[in-house]
Amino acid sequence: MAEDKIKITLIKSIIGRNQRQRNTVRSLGLYKIHDSVIMNNNPAIKGMINKVCMLVKTEKYNGQGK
Repeated sequence: MAEDKIKITLIKSIIGRNQRQRNTVRSLGLYKIHDSVIMNNNPAIKGMINKVCMLVKTEKYNGQGK
């Protein structure tokens, strides 16, 4: 069975955030507001999302569209 995919979008700026949060956002592959990435839904990625949940939006990705 293939892993679920999630779409992660940066919705708020990292200006004024601590360096740890900035590094987490960068390691998710997000650089500018409204950047989106598609990643596997695994515990490591979920932990990173939880650390910056106030800056990103997540949604299930079904393989359709961009």
